[in-house]
Amino acid sequence: MLKLSERMLMAAKMVRSGKIAADIGTDHAYLPAWLVLNNICPSALACDVRKGPLDNARKTVELYGIENKITLRLSDGFDEISPDEAQDFIMCGMGGTLMEELVSRTHWLKDESKRLIVQPQSHSEDIRRFFVRNGFEILFEDACTDGGKLYCAMAAEYTGKIIKKPISYIYSGELSKCRKPEARLMLENTASRLKTKLDAAKNHGTAEDAEYLEKVITELEATINEMQTDG
Repeated sequence: MLKLSERMLMAAKMVRSGKIAADIGTDHAYLPAWLVLNNICPSALACDVRKGPLDNARKTVELYGIENKITLRLSDGFDEISPDEAQDFIMCGMGGTLMEELVSRTHWLKDESKRLIVQPQSHSEDIRRFFVRNGFEILFEDACTDGGKLYCAMAAEYTGKIIKKPISYIYSGELSKCRKPEARLMLENTASRLKTKLDAAKNHGTAEDAEYLEKVITELEATINEMQTDG
């Protein structure tokens, strides 16, 4: 049976049962194939911007005999997907900045029936910031270790409500509610990274930048101190 890496499995478990999923940047189509083979999704789309990964995806689909359940699609992000083709949309293996770009140009994702599941490789604050500013609610987040590296994943849905959040929220999101030790470690690493930026801002940046970072770090450290983990 097909097995997913820990980071991909973390995202796959956020897909709603019975929904059609679309995997954006699918590469080998392992994730949509896993969803179909485990009867979580009746069908799925495997999308990629390059032909090479789609050729790899085709091999996976043929290997498991699920050609009738997986649609392969050459698409730059969501560009070649119709709004009614899927309900849950997954993005793994790309940075939060690129995720923000792809989602921001796809206006039909502002639909309360749809779910976005993202697993940013870096700059998770960029996609969180986009969600907060554009009426998406981050429902929950998860964290794991895969290949010695920490990853987070989050599920978000459109509500149309712009809710004011603490300034540190784009760095912590809903990870503060995740009881895994990996979630706390991710936030500790983020705080450390921001302290490095603060030092640079004090030496070469503006007073406004330094003040902002100090507030974020203070909030973030308070959040970390309040977290409970099961580990």
